Amino acid sequence: MSTNKNNSLTIITIIAMMFLYAMISFVTNLAAPVGKIWGEWFPEAQEETMGMLGNMANFLAYLCMGIPAGNILAKYGYKKTALAAVLCGLIGVFVQYLSGVGEASIGMFWVYILGAFISGICVCMLNTVVNPMLNLLGGGGNKGNQLNLTGGTINSLSGTLTPMLVGSILGAGVDLEQAAISDVNVLLYMAMGVFALIFLILLVTPIAEPGRTGDSTVYERSPWAFRHLTLGVIAIFFYVGVEVGVPATLISYLKVTGETGSFAGLDFSSASFIAGFYWLLMLVGRTIGSFVGGKVSSKTMVSVVSSLAIILMLLAMILCDTVRINLPANWSFDMVEMPIATLFIVLVGLCTSVMWGSIFNMATEGLGKYTAKASGIFMMMVVGGGIVPLIQSSIAKHAGYMVSYIVPILAVAYILYYALWGSKNVNKDIKID
Repeated sequence: MSTNKNNSLTIITIIAMMFLYAMISFVTNLAAPVGKIWGEWFPEAQEETMGMLGNMANFLAYLCMGIPAGNILAKYGYKKTALAAVLCGLIGVFVQYLSGVGEASIGMFWVYILGAFISGICVCMLNTVVNPMLNLLGGGGNKGNQLNLTGGTINSLSGTLTPMLVGSILGAGVDLEQAAISDVNVLLYMAMGVFALIFLILLVTPIAEPGRTGDSTVYERSPWAFRHLTLGVIAIFFYVGVEVGVPATLISYLKVTGETGSFAGLDFSSASFIAGFYWLLMLVGRTIGSFVGGKVSSKTMVSVVSSLAIILMLLAMILCDTVRINLPANWSFDMVEMPIATLFIVLVGLCTSVMWGSIFNMATEGLGKYTAKASGIFMMMVVGGGIVPLIQSSIAKHAGYMVSYIVPILAVAYILYYALWGSKNVNKDIKID
């Protein structure tokens, strides 16, 4: 009877974590398209940079909250940390909603930035809970990675729909200079409603606390003492920058005249819809990964996809818009001609799909009681999702959008190094009991 009860509790906990995984990508992926709406309010020379500030604020929260989130998790456990995170998400989305009330102004823009920052605190705390939770529930190793990849599949489904929904709600041919956050209020209402519902569900649902020992845990040293964790933290910094920067830059690229001057450009709605295919391929990749993750090591998986991602981005830079293809640009699946570079860039989503869970798995493998604190450190460096795209957008503004993909190429090259050599645990002598 006790075994059946424990199994039921485990299943309930896994389902709860899957819902939280979906909200992570929903809130995160709102930042880029909504930020671009605000970016159009500024002069042309500033719109690219200002449009990315909401995204930057969202990820800056990781830098500020990563370690505190790990400490909160270690002290109060998974359920209380998750409840606090969901409450932050509800407040953050509500503040973003307030920024769209009334006339657009610099003051309301900073209200939006504040909302994005609070939302970032939410997703940082959720990531701190969800990743180690699923890894521990899966028993670590390949099985733990497989469970994280399954959660990642749900995450990608939510991430796929978000930019597509933003573009669809605004409508084809929309003039962003006339658009406002209030035009996408329906998505904000949806987010607030889901957060409120999840809060109530978590409140009454018993959550398993695997591997947690509470306040009495003694930490003989810092988690930074583990070399493979330190190098993994750097890898996740670059990975999140790639995951966010690659599709965000694609939207900007598709909106403007092509690199050779022969591509007319798309409206924001169509560009956002096409960028959604990047997240769709992440969904496909994570679905495949969830099936093979129990048989293929994280090291092998990341090594293969990193190599392929580098090749795809190099092809995009070299071929650019010299060749054209047709892709669907709206929910009616009307075909629109665009540069072949678009295909190569969206295919990168297939490669990045399995990186997050696999890097986390490699970085925290064998950490034992240090896992909770390590998770906080790990989340802190997700700030790369704000910094790396900002660097890429700056290069894009001055050297061209396709040239800017040298940034994610270098980032993925480091991830490849980490998978092949940096992920080896050389600190097995450290006591973790």
